[in-house]
Amino acid sequence: MDEEKMEKLRIQLQQLLNETQEFVQKIPPMQLYAAIGVVISTIFLFLIIRLFKRKSSNTIVLTGLSGSGKTVLFYQLRDGSSHLGTVTSMEPNEGTFVLHSETTKQKGKIKPVHIVDVPGHSRLRPKLDEFLPQAAGIVFVVDAVEFLPNVRAASEYLYDILTKASVVKKKIPLLLLCNKVDKVTAHTKDFIRKQLEKEIEKLRASRTALSSADITNEYTLGVPGEAFAFHQCYNKVMVAEASGLTGDTSQLEQFIREYVKA
Repeated sequence: MDEEKMEKLRIQLQQLLNETQEFVQKIPPMQLYAAIGVVISTIFLFLIIRLFKRKSSNTIVLTGLSGSGKTVLFYQLRDGSSHLGTVTSMEPNEGTFVLHSETTKQKGKIKPVHIVDVPGHSRLRPKLDEFLPQAAGIVFVVDAVEFLPNVRAASEYLYDILTKASVVKKKIPLLLLCNKVDKVTAHTKDFIRKQLEKEIEKLRASRTALSSADITNEYTLGVPGEAFAFHQCYNKVMVAEASGLTGDTSQLEQFIREYVKA
């Protein structure tokens, strides 16, 4: 009985195929080509739209050395609280939400932001590579008070980020965020920028001198014959200030909304 049903189905499909071929043969060639062209164009447009949507990310990655205040900034963005300072994170803090300062605006019309706070401990930094490919922007947080004792370590970490293929190829914008500027002993953002540029220039010279077998960094920085400056980077690098404990995150939020449209 099953074989009879299968045979009937095969015959019906064959008849349908024959009828389709006869119908197509009756269509004038120009109309047929036009119809095919419309179908191909529609498919192509659909693929382009899907590709564009796939590239549009709402992820902002917070990174930097341990103790720079990333986690406090994360909570300020999420709920407007410093959570009494928090402690050093051992796992990424991650969440998708409307920025706290925007919660009074009309709901449903503001695009949520996916914020990832990546631990700054050197052993945990490989976790950063998990999030960079999907990042719309990177925020590198620097402790403006304890900057000078950590300038070398911060420069090395920043150099590694700016030379990663996942950052360079997508030209992911980076915000150098000087945190804790509410403190009297905090360094200015211009001072921090200049010192980091000087340290990265030293790194660039030393790493360029290494053998070509060293493939730690995928790209090089700067322009040959010129002192390094952030404007020479493949991706856009900006400098701003913030204070996580006092809730002054306006410049950070401006960067976020520049690359994750509301």
